[in-house]
Amino acid sequence: MRLTREKLAAGAVVALLALTGCGGSGDGGTKGGTADRVPATATGSLEDLAAEVKCRPDIQTDADEIRQGVCKVDTGKFILATFATDRGQREWLNGAKDYGGSYLVGAKWVAVGDQKMVTSLRGRLGGTLEEGTSHGAHAGH
Repeated sequence: MRLTREKLAAGAVVALLALTGCGGSGDGGTKGGTADRVPATATGSLEDLAAEVKCRPDIQTDADEIRQGVCKVDTGKFILATFATDRGQREWLNGAKDYGGSYLVGAKWVAVGDQKMVTSLRGRLGGTLEEGTSHGAHAGH
């Protein structure tokens, strides 16, 4: 099962890099005071969470332990994943973070996108911002 989670995490990150054009932005902070207005962390199914940000997810993975889809909103695209267990979520996140990126983490869910996107989503979904490991491979992008 661990191998499956690692493959799913790698697949999510590949999709993230394709969506965001190679990686993180240089914007290290939040603009517009979004951090001051963080709501309680949302809960629910992938569809419930997507509805909170007014998107219809294009489901990419529909398995017992993880459901994952791509959401498109006016400001861009992001990946939304829900998990059956907290442990499964943490294992997936630990594997995915090796590839860089920005993550909004909630109760058994993760939104993955560029830093600006996940910061924006936090204003609607709550959650905690986490950053992946930067290896400098995309420094020129």
